[in-house]
Amino acid sequence: MEVVNKLKAPTAVICLSHYTGGMELAATKLANNLSKFVDITYIVKQNTFIHEQCQSNPDYKNLNYKTINFSTTVMSPSIILSVRKIILENKIKNVIFVGASEMKSLYFAFLGLDINLIVRHGTIKKTPKKDWFHTLVYSKVNTHVAISKYMSSNVKEIIPFGKDTKLTVIVPSLAKNISSLEKTESSTLKLLHAGRVTSGKGIDKAILACDILYKNEIEFNFDNYGPADSKYEKQLKELLNSITYAQHIHINGFTNSIYDEYPKHDIFIFPTPDEGYGNVMMEAISHGIIVLAFDNTAISNFGEMGFHIHLVEDGSLEALREKLLYIANNLKEEQKLALENIEKAKIIFAPSREANEYLELLI
Repeated sequence: MEVVNKLKAPTAVICLSHYTGGMELAATKLANNLSKFVDITYIVKQNTFIHEQCQSNPDYKNLNYKTINFSTTVMSPSIILSVRKIILENKIKNVIFVGASEMKSLYFAFLGLDINLIVRHGTIKKTPKKDWFHTLVYSKVNTHVAISKYMSSNVKEIIPFGKDTKLTVIVPSLAKNISSLEKTESSTLKLLHAGRVTSGKGIDKAILACDILYKNEIEFNFDNYGPADSKYEKQLKELLNSITYAQHIHINGFTNSIYDEYPKHDIFIFPTPDEGYGNVMMEAISHGIIVLAFDNTAISNFGEMGFHIHLVEDGSLEALREKLLYIANNLKEEQKLALENIEKAKIIFAPSREANEYLELLI
């Protein structure tokens, strides 16, 4: 799909998060993708994971970014003044904001300016924000973009809409082409989990599911790639000490080369309890490896897209184990079916498709 690039006004993508995770990577990938078709200024917080990615990751070497510094997100004078200055200096007319907590400050940064404001929602929100102040803050939003059908319903339920505010769904795209590495053949079953090593992200369920492989004497290795939460370190150590197959579990830390890990593994196991979209699910599907996850929230949407994946009862460790054993015992057939996902993914997750849909929203 080619991008239909009608000339658009300068645009800012803003993500001021100081965390390390999927939302931060998604915002950076979006800014980089759009920068190929429109004048983009990416506004980020100084000395954060995102800032480091912009500085050192070769994928983003051509991305124009500006950093700001602040100590609080609630009515921050630093955010208000710094963002307003960047907007005016760069004659920016479109703003795509990825986040939530800085919205109050950004309302005042844009006050009195002619801005086409788009808010991208990539995480589930649980507390309604329909009090008078949030209603004021969100009143000037032109378009809410949800990244999945499930997220769209969540936005309607939680976020107040202005008189002319629209809502649309734009599914994210792959940041770059799939890995060029050849599929690695091995007599050892190789499982991959990609995501933060922290409570509530499903890594404990993924590790415990491997018990079924160990009991059935199936040779396996489990690899995790993702940033570690120091608060989870003790809990993870206790988990590994409680199992008899800890020598098969490898916690490898964050990598910028996650695409190259997919061809080295047979099964992507991602039993997260709550997910707004699941960028790593998209990546695994696109690389044609077998996917196993809980059937919940936005994860269900991947099944609705027609991909061959395995979704089991949400939260059920027993169902996860049973399906994992089934896949291990039918590996060759499952690998063949998973490879058929690649061509479909090239269309559904195309960066040009995502860029076209965002360009339609810009002035």
